[in-house]
Amino acid sequence: MHDSTENILVTGGAGYIGSHVVRDLGEQGYKPIVYDNLSTGNKDFVLYGDFIKGDLKDTNLITKIIKKYKIKSVIHFAAYIVVEESVNKPIKYYNNNFFNSLNLIKSCIENGVENFVFSSSAAVYGISEEFPVKENSQLNPVNPYGRSKMFTEILLEDISYIYKNFNYIALRYFNVAGADKKLRIGQKYENPTHLITLALKTALGEYESLNIFGTDYNTPDGTAIRDYIHIDDLSNAHILCLNYLKKERKSKVFNCGYGQGYSVLEVLNTTKKVTKVNFKTVNSKKREGDPPILIADSNLIKDKLGWSPKYNDLEFIINSAWEWEKKLKKGE
Repeated sequence: MHDSTENILVTGGAGYIGSHVVRDLGEQGYKPIVYDNLSTGNKDFVLYGDFIKGDLKDTNLITKIIKKYKIKSVIHFAAYIVVEESVNKPIKYYNNNFFNSLNLIKSCIENGVENFVFSSSAAVYGISEEFPVKENSQLNPVNPYGRSKMFTEILLEDISYIYKNFNYIALRYFNVAGADKKLRIGQKYENPTHLITLALKTALGEYESLNIFGTDYNTPDGTAIRDYIHIDDLSNAHILCLNYLKKERKSKVFNCGYGQGYSVLEVLNTTKKVTKVNFKTVNSKKREGDPPILIADSNLIKDKLGWSPKYNDLEFIINSAWEWEKKLKKGE
């Protein structure tokens, strides 16, 4: 716990990952100040702190909030995240994910913010030759979503080099799944794109079948391999990053994943086992910009921050998401 309740600005704090981090901040004695335009977030998922509805392009409002709440630390989520959409709507993605981030960082610099935790993505690596990828692996994103995240990281690096009081951590993570253990919050999007969520909704009969994009990758079973992480382990990593910045005042980049991958077929077979539903799948062609294998080496965050994941178990992750999906279906 903290001596006095410190205000932490969380952009996109009503979204899936943001709301879990807000929950953890509140439980650890911080006061989250949640800023979200609710384009994909849910106001009722904000379990702690103050909620302000606003857009990142509203620089005046952001500056007002930073001053009013005497903000020293920001955790920045607010971003569009659909790879396929980014290919079709690059301007939308650069505008929000990069340009709005620049405005936010500028307000931070001008108003004395010292710590900035940035929600980045494994998409910055693109199609890597290395498995698992390390933080110093080459960045070669293959879609506007990944590039918008990479450009923001470069921006943070350049700015923190000149402004010595401003430090950041960029957290690069992979496929997030699961829900709050008490089922208060979880993943809830109008049009979900995450494999586990889509598989569970297919098991519930919300979709007729599930598309498997690409069955001829150079992998053991021909389907793409990804690193999956439980939302609570990822949320905990954000809090560790924040506490590290406050104490050490050093900028860093960390991967956050379990360092092992599962193929699409392995995920679907485990989902069928958990749900006891043999739902229908359809083999489709590969999607543009999808790497065959993406797995994170997370040794650095373990060594530097003592991050130690508790839920590295695919069945547990899927089961936790399944309980949440069933709750949503009931309309609770």
